[in-house]
Amino acid sequence: MALIVVYYFCLPKQLFKDPTATVITSNSNELLGALIADDGQWRFPQSDSIPEKFKTCILLFEDDYFYKHPGFNPISIVKALKQNISSGEIKRGGSTITQQVIRLSRKGKKRTYLEKFKELILATRLELRHSKEDILKLYVSHAPFGGNVVGIDAAAWRYFNRNASDLSWAESATLAVLPNAPSLIYPGKNQERLLKKRNRLLKKLFENGTIGELTYNLSIVEVLPQKPYPLPQIAPHLLQKIAKKDKGKRVETSINIRLQEQANTIVKQHYNQLKQNEIHNISVLVLDVKTRKVLSYIGNSPTDKKHQNHVDIINKPRSTGSILKPFLYASMLDAGDILPNTLVPDVPTQFGSYQPENFNKEFDGAVPADLALSRSLNVPAVRLLQSFGLDRFYQYLKQLNLKDVKYNANHYGLSLILGGAESNLWDLCKSYSAMASTINHFNANSSQYYSNEFCEPTLSNSAVIDFGQLNSEKTIFDAASIYHTFESMKQVNRPEEDDSWEYYDSSQDIAWKTGTSFGFRDAWAIGVTQDYVVGVWVGNADGEGRPGLVGVQTAAPILFDVFDLLPKSDWFGKPYDEMLEVDICTKSGYRASSICDETSKSFIQLSGKKTSPCPFHKLIHLDNSEQFQVNASCEAVSNIKSKAWFTLPPLQAHYYKTKNPFYKEPPPFRSDCEEQSTAKMEFIYPSQQSTIFLPKDFDGKTNDLILKIAHSKPELELFWYVDETYVGKTKDIHDMAILPRVGEHTITVVDALGNELKHKITISE
Repeated sequence: MALIVVYYFCLPKQLFKDPTATVITSNSNELLGALIADDGQWRFPQSDSIPEKFKTCILLFEDDYFYKHPGFNPISIVKALKQNISSGEIKRGGSTITQQVIRLSRKGKKRTYLEKFKELILATRLELRHSKEDILKLYVSHAPFGGNVVGIDAAAWRYFNRNASDLSWAESATLAVLPNAPSLIYPGKNQERLLKKRNRLLKKLFENGTIGELTYNLSIVEVLPQKPYPLPQIAPHLLQKIAKKDKGKRVETSINIRLQEQANTIVKQHYNQLKQNEIHNISVLVLDVKTRKVLSYIGNSPTDKKHQNHVDIINKPRSTGSILKPFLYASMLDAGDILPNTLVPDVPTQFGSYQPENFNKEFDGAVPADLALSRSLNVPAVRLLQSFGLDRFYQYLKQLNLKDVKYNANHYGLSLILGGAESNLWDLCKSYSAMASTINHFNANSSQYYSNEFCEPTLSNSAVIDFGQLNSEKTIFDAASIYHTFESMKQVNRPEEDDSWEYYDSSQDIAWKTGTSFGFRDAWAIGVTQDYVVGVWVGNADGEGRPGLVGVQTAAPILFDVFDLLPKSDWFGKPYDEMLEVDICTKSGYRASSICDETSKSFIQLSGKKTSPCPFHKLIHLDNSEQFQVNASCEAVSNIKSKAWFTLPPLQAHYYKTKNPFYKEPPPFRSDCEEQSTAKMEFIYPSQQSTIFLPKDFDGKTNDLILKIAHSKPELELFWYVDETYVGKTKDIHDMAILPRVGEHTITVVDALGNELKHKITISE
């Protein structure tokens, strides 16, 4: 009984404790890359299958009776004993594959008869505990193949640069003979002996009918491998990422290997161009919207160590530039603060010491909100954020779970929308993907939302995303607000400095947005379709800015090159159940009031019904010639014509009419009329509380400060004062040149109707 107990427990539960390489494969189980094991061996994790060709070769060469013996082969042992005794030394082992598994697990044991006996006992115990297939898997996974190569999977890649299942008969035979004497015979060493061993095995395969004559003749002329190949490094940064969590494991990722290889080529091509401008780092992420799986993961460009090629930038925080603007637009639509085409101010603006500027340094006066987004205008974005509320928008961002937006709202201030915050490519792509999926699911599930729509993407091919429960409550944004946001992002967004953007346009509809951080340090481009999200970041990992490092010039071309690799997608379906058809004022984008002269039917988000009617149309009263405004003080009521007139505030109108030549100011009042309306005026320059430096000419003379006013009735006279001292008057064109001393001043302007406007400024040396 004691012997039975000893026999039962004589075999360790885990035979092999050697560290293994970290191996990642694609969604089609093709090798993407591997990290060598901690002991310096190329030893892949044990495979679940054995290639049939190699299995046939190894059994024929090592253990032809493997499936018949109980762990040892008495006939082979007797033959080995006879040969060893007659020669006076150990020349033949007679070991079965099962015994070799035991010997491999008991490293460093001398090959004595006592050790052979122990191996025999342990081999029979192994046969009782494992199936023949499992024993064979143990052997092929831990057999030495020369040098630092262990196991058939690693050997196939190191010696033939392909999967073991793709090996030819000659290649399988080559690997089958290697474990017999791995230190003596391996590729690149003792080639003649290796060739003879391989060909003898091939002849056995031919003689027993496993391969035909033609296959045999072709196989024996195949050349032997000369030196090991480097293992594939198709997704090196993804490999490092996975190794942090699943070190020493084989992980089947969601990566599409063909897309990954083609995207790598695109990144390399653009890197070779961009490095001429000392721009060295690029990262690209591609997500499947419907499965939320990562299809391509490029953490960095193929740059060098000096330029931090090891850094995976996909999850690193970088300044966002304008890439958050669509979230603000969607938030305001969702909250019912604006409609898609609502006119928003685009005029010189200053909030304390903060004065945002558009990229082209120009102003439109007023611009539709969707065009402000598609053109990425900075001033309207900051003004919208200010009117919406910094804290309100910040709460939307927190719901998106942008991990790098980790300070409170006041820390960022209004610059939050222009790159004052940081985020990473993973979180941004995740958010845009969830927004796209929200529309898809809403349209496919009877106008319902999933509770876990804004979830983390996955790198695992076997993972199935749990989107949560269906219900009528939106997760963050309603489907209509997202749809209108994507409609805006779909519009062509030309770079302001040239007209070349048409060459980047795609044959399919893509909602996309670029971003450029302050100091030209980060360039972003993210695009969305029904099926895919592509995100691109370009810059320098060390944060160095470069001229020309602009999203639309550097990141967007990569974005569209990658989209060209993907199957074409249809555009999003309209989420009609979250929409309401209303009359929209064509000129202002607001809900039409009763006096709007041009209207059109449009679908808006349901929350948009609480927006106010158009504030820019008002009724004015004209004489028969329609050249002058009149009222009952100067014209018979029967002769007065009432007409709706589109009128913007003075400062907006001043810039708006430079871009919109058909804009007309209301006619002036006829001279014999008593004017009852209140005139309005606004400073064009300088801004309230601004500090101004007056430059000097080459001769040392200080230049004048030109004050500018926009007035709703430019024909009125304006009277100008500096610190209560009268300096002059203007009419029609209200520009006044002054030369104030250094220090604080109050500028006062009074029009002929008695309206007064004051501004405080500081003149600096």
